[in-house]
Amino acid sequence: MTKKISYREAMREAMHEALKNDPRVFLMGEDVGCYGGTYAFSKGFLDEFGPERIRDTPLSELGFVGAGIGAALGGLRPIVEVMTVNFSLLALDQIVNSAALYRHMSGGQFSVPLVIRMCTGAGRQLAAQHSHSLEGWYAHIPGIKVLAPATIEDARGMLAPALADPDPVVIFEHGGLFNVEGEMGDSWEVDITSAKVRRAGKDVAIITHGGSLPKALAAAEQLAAAGIEAEVLDLRVLRPLDTATIVASVAKCRRAVVVDEGWKSGSLAAEVMARIMENAFYELDAPVARVCSAEVPIPYAKHLEDAALPQPDKIVAAVKGLFA
Repeated sequence: MTKKISYREAMREAMHEALKNDPRVFLMGEDVGCYGGTYAFSKGFLDEFGPERIRDTPLSELGFVGAGIGAALGGLRPIVEVMTVNFSLLALDQIVNSAALYRHMSGGQFSVPLVIRMCTGAGRQLAAQHSHSLEGWYAHIPGIKVLAPATIEDARGMLAPALADPDPVVIFEHGGLFNVEGEMGDSWEVDITSAKVRRAGKDVAIITHGGSLPKALAAAEQLAAAGIEAEVLDLRVLRPLDTATIVASVAKCRRAVVVDEGWKSGSLAAEVMARIMENAFYELDAPVARVCSAEVPIPYAKHLEDAALPQPDKIVAAVKGLFA
């Protein structure tokens, strides 16, 4: 049996299930209580679960992320919501120098079973300080797992294994996906270790994640009309990267385009390209290409924002360039 559901509601259901089934789980962040969440993910939770488990926090990411780390060390299972990835920079010390390191620095004596959720990405005219894609920064850090659910099923299914993980998990939810609706069945169990092929193909592998997945799928449809069958691979787990699945897709298709909403310089796309070159160089019939955001702060004006971001037509052009 299937039901129509939005990405937002899928994530809300996942959090509700976690709160209902495990008394160790609690939610904390800015406006998660009385307001119902900046993006309405926790609407109604305060009335149902009470202020001990739905905790509004001050505007201090450094403070409340640190509190979440302490709670996790004490045996709880916190879900910490950071309003947007840009604001998470205020908590970098807690995430990078504390949460990610405790297991290593304690010789395995301590773990931090913490989930940090944050909105990422552009396309909603929120200007530069609310629109960047910094997933690649976090994917650089050993000691944390980095997820980017791009589908309704992943939004629904990734939270439970993230909460069960003994180490910190950072979940990047692209704001452009929140209102996307689709059919979801009775089963939404997913793993948080592997990439997934979203569209099978044989001529080129389009490798992407998060908010760029719908654009990659749209590009694949346009390419199919031109006689090019593109395979679309959703990375979905950004750390650790599923190198084996990336290599298998590239070896099958012999051409690859990496699509990443981050900037090109020092990007996650660059890391994916490096792994392809290290592991599948002799399988390639053309150099690997990539489509990234323009190297500018994300503009506010709609036409400039659209021009700065990866779009289906840019992906189509990059693919066709491999066959020139």
